[in-house]
Amino acid sequence: MIHPTAIVDPAARLEAGVEVGAYSIIGPDVEIGAGTRVGPHVVIEGHTRIGRDNEIFQFCSIGAQPQDKKYDRENTRLEIGDRNTIREFCSFNVGTSQDAGVTRVGNDNWIMAYVHVAHDCQVGNNTIFANNATLAGHVHVGDWAILGGFTGVHQFVRVGAHSFCGVGTVLLQDLPPYVTVSGNPASPRGINSEGLKRRGFSGDDIRAIKRAYKRLYRDGLSLEDARVAIAEAAQVDSAVVLFSEFISKTDRGLVR
Repeated sequence: MIHPTAIVDPAARLEAGVEVGAYSIIGPDVEIGAGTRVGPHVVIEGHTRIGRDNEIFQFCSIGAQPQDKKYDRENTRLEIGDRNTIREFCSFNVGTSQDAGVTRVGNDNWIMAYVHVAHDCQVGNNTIFANNATLAGHVHVGDWAILGGFTGVHQFVRVGAHSFCGVGTVLLQDLPPYVTVSGNPASPRGINSEGLKRRGFSGDDIRAIKRAYKRLYRDGLSLEDARVAIAEAAQVDSAVVLFSEFISKTDRGLVR
């Protein structure tokens, strides 16, 4: 399952059924789970652990040193879960000692060509990153979030679960769960109703989320007053809890 032109360090740990394409390079501190397919001309290096049944297409750079001038070759890691699709020319970097020391990508993510996941990013499950979406360092992305093509996310920004970024969005502040944004800089456009329907949210849940969105974005409330009102709503509507918890804390401010 390993092409004769591939270079796999003897110390690398590859489980049964791993495929490695032509001219790919696998470093000594790499672990790859069963059923994962690595295409041709892929470089996987650093302290990198990749789970089961992933598909990594040609010309990806996985586990390279971070693009951070403070990095001093410390022993940091990259962890990728199971069943991810990682298309051509993607680059994922290991973490730094300035944060948790590990960059993480969860399970079942659909990551299109030319996506960059920088050092110390934490990506959840079932996300979609369209072509050329870029995460700066220390970005957190919640489950089911969708980043449109050419979306750029500033360092330390949090992207909430079930949110949606239109094409060419520039995110400079935290994006609450469920919210749809677009533009440079990003502006709120409503909630991701269609995505929530597809994921089984009930009509009552979606209406409760819309009411919470209205409190934050349409009622002219201060951020603190909106937080209080949404926290009260979360005591009644469980679908609002995630929204309330997210907006209760932010270091970079919220997209508003």
